[in-house]
Amino acid sequence: MAIGNYYFTVRRVLIIVFFLNLAVSLAKGIYGFKTGSLSMLSDGIHSLFDSSSNIIGLIGIGLASRPPDKEHPYGHAKFETFASVGIAVLLFATCMEISREALGRFFSPSVPEITAVSFVIMGVTMVINVIVSFYEYTLGKRLKSSILVADSMHTRSDIYASVGVILGFVAVMAGYPLADPILALVIVGLIVLTGIEILKESSQVLLDRALVEESIVRMAVDSVPGVCTSHRVRTRGSPGEIYIDLHIVVDPTISIENAHRIGLEVEAKIKQSINGVRDVVVHMEPRESCEVNLGSNGEDEGHT
Repeated sequence: MAIGNYYFTVRRVLIIVFFLNLAVSLAKGIYGFKTGSLSMLSDGIHSLFDSSSNIIGLIGIGLASRPPDKEHPYGHAKFETFASVGIAVLLFATCMEISREALGRFFSPSVPEITAVSFVIMGVTMVINVIVSFYEYTLGKRLKSSILVADSMHTRSDIYASVGVILGFVAVMAGYPLADPILALVIVGLIVLTGIEILKESSQVLLDRALVEESIVRMAVDSVPGVCTSHRVRTRGSPGEIYIDLHIVVDPTISIENAHRIGLEVEAKIKQSINGVRDVVVHMEPRESCEVNLGSNGEDEGHT
């Protein structure tokens, strides 16, 4: 997918998900406040942060889509990863607020008003969250978008929270009002785990973790006619925007023109064999004793 189409698609998905999350948060938040259900209100706040994370994602995508410039020759793609980190920070902020409210409820207990409407609202909003999370995660994996995957995980934690709220309703109706703040704290634990998972994935990109096995790159490179062997393969970036640099060994007797041609063929072969490769830098080394790959006609294509 062209880079322009990629950012356009991700932006469109985030806008759609934003309005769905906003509708869910308003439904749960308003009714939770009206009935005094802390777990439902907390879940509504969590959904509101889902909408906030969509805004962060839109800002991140807007910055990431900017073309390379003098100060940023590799482009601005890591802004998408920074936006994912911002979503994790929002999750932790949500946890602090919910924990404060839940602990206060232990000292000042109250029984929330649970009605059939409460169950209907939670059920409908949970179904919406399931659809949104699946839609966003599927497209995120297909597009190799870290922001969509992170945002879908944020929404997935909302599904777990909704299940906890419904269980809390049942417990309160059975005569256990403290189940409401207890389950609110359980929701906090689930949110924390989601935030940690997002930070873990984002940190791998920011720390330039190798994205492709060296053996896979070398297998593609060593099949190019004129390449004796390859080594010092390094990869970095994000799954949808991979940068690769490597060294290849060539016959020292070939001309600069042929050496350049081999380098271009290596670059083309890598991009053809590995999805998501944005740029390849090939360093050439001469070596007297090496077996050069032969072309289809059986002759050494590296010689002039």
